Amino acid sequence: QVQLVESGGGLVQAGGSLRLSCAASGRISSSNIMGWYRQAPGKQRELVAVISSAGTTNYGDSVKGRFTISRDNAKNTVYLQMNSLKPEDTAVYRCNYGSYGSNYWGQGTQVIVSS
Repeated sequence: QVQLVESGGGLVQAGGSLRLSCAASGRISSSNIMGWYRQAPGKQRELVAVISSAGTTNYGDSVKGRFTISRDNAKNTVYLQMNSLKPEDTAVYRCNYGSYGSNYWGQGTQVIVSS
């Protein structure tokens, strides 16, 4: 089992920045993918960014160039640096962990961007 603890959400003005963190614990595989998805009211969940333990990244089209995902494998922690935030970034952001035969989600952290 894997547990994910998220932090860093909050309220910020448009153009501002936030840094999200997600720490994984439990039965962590050395080969895994961790990242962030988000869901805004009335919309489907969408990919924000993911990163493998080897460092390969994928970003959702709406955040490319503004968000940066990184990880510390020794700490089993993934980070999401969000810059140039827009009101449309407002959503609940959920951390995800995936490995062979397993997939886990965090509780989610709220990000609100005011105009």
